[in-house]
Parts: sequence; structure tokens; C-alpha cells
Amino acid sequence: MQADVRQVADGVHLVHGSNTNWVILTEGDEMTLVDTGYPGDREQVLASLVAVGGAPEAVAAVLITHAHNDHLGCAEYLRCTYGTPVYLHEAEVPHARREFLHQVTVGQVLRNSWRPGVLPWSVHAVRSGGTAHVPVAAPEPFPAAGALDLPGRPVPVHTPGHTDGHAAFHLPHAGVLISGDALVSAHPTSRIQGPQLLPAMFHHERARAVASLDILAALDGDLLLPGHGPVHRGPVREAALQAKERAL
Repeated sequence: MQADVRQVADGVHLVHGSNTNWVILTEGDEMTLVDTGYPGDREQVLASLVAVGGAPEAVAAVLITHAHNDHLGCAEYLRCTYGTPVYLHEAEVPHARREFLHQVTVGQVLRNSWRPGVLPWSVHAVRSGGTAHVPVAAPEPFPAAGALDLPGRPVPVHTPGHTDGHAAFHLPHAGVLISGDALVSAHPTSRIQGPQLLPAMFHHERARAVASLDILAALDGDLLLPGHGPVHRGPVREAALQAKERAL
């Protein structure tokens, strides 16, 4: 399966992998990769870098919204193979090392297996490496506050709830928000389309996930690039508030 690579703004590419998205930010000959798909998405990740005119060795850094396998899956491969630094929020660094795991359990999936889409999603997740052990051996916290000195100049925004150290990435100059799983536009286990939270079983602390929507609503932008689902065009504030209304 080939990844769907779409340029959504100057130097900004949203890539749809197998049920999970990642983002490539380009600037000159360098790139920033935000999230890395499942372990089984490796060939798609590498091909997507080439598709935007780059190469894996041109990735200045990997930024991870949160350390679930469908976002962290290829990070250690890139770190080991190309020496690419892997950055996360400081609260998410031990999660990436797998000192603990805040992820939906097999029991939770089984209890929700009657819901439409859950069984096909779970089969795909297992086949793609969703339950594999893929820690990052040497993850690093973001090196500075504010905009990072990386292609795209992304600004990390701590949005806890889905995991303790979940971070979105704001590109103020481009009006772009890379929201990870703090705000999505679709998911195989959801029956609705448009801005929303993931179903409750996926959040470590759902109340904090709902509260983090207010953090996102305070950001300027009109282009939402979620961890799951298609690009959403329109004010980020309205998207975040719509998701909050649906969650309450």
C-alpha cells in the first residue's frame, strides 16, 4: 500500500498512512517529520520522504505527538539508521522509552468489540505492529521553549489527556495546527465525520483530553492536520469547540 502524500500549504505535506497520518515540513534541503506511523508503515514513511523531494537522511528531527505505536512506530528505526534525533514533550519521554504504557488495552478493545468498526480496526492495528514493543532508546525532550529551530519552525503545545505528554504542533506563520490525537477528523471506530475526540477508550484521561480542546481553541489557524482523518479546513477554534460540544 502506498501512502497518500498531499501538499496542503507551502512546505507542509500531510501523509495518510494505514489508518494514521504523519506530516512532513520542508525547508530547503531539510525536513522535519512529525509522527512516524505504525511499525508496519516503515516503507510508506520512507517513500513519502522521497515523494516530497527529500530522503530519510535529510530529516533534521522527528517530532512525536505522543508515544502510541501508531505514531511512534518508525522513530527508533530512523534514530538508529540515520542518527535522527527524536523529540517529545518531557512528560512523554519516559513513555517513549516504555517505562510505562498508556495505551488502550486488549481488554478494553474486547469490551468495545460490539461497536461498529472496532474489530476491523483492531485486526489492522495488530497486523501493523500496534502491539509490538518499539521503544525509542534515547528520546529527547524538546530542546527549547517556543518555536523549534527546525524546518517549519513548529511550536509544541502541551495538550494532555490522550496521554500525559501529548503535544500538538502549531505553525503560526502558516495558520496550521498539527493536532495528533488531541483533535481528529475521523477514525475507523467512529461513526461521525469532522472535528472530534477519539472514542473514550483511547484516552488515558478523557476529562483532560476534553479540557485540552480549549488550549487548541486559543490557537490561530485555519488548517487542521489531525493524527487520524482528512485535512480539515476552517478556523481551528471552531473545530476545537465543535469537538468539545460533541464530547460533552
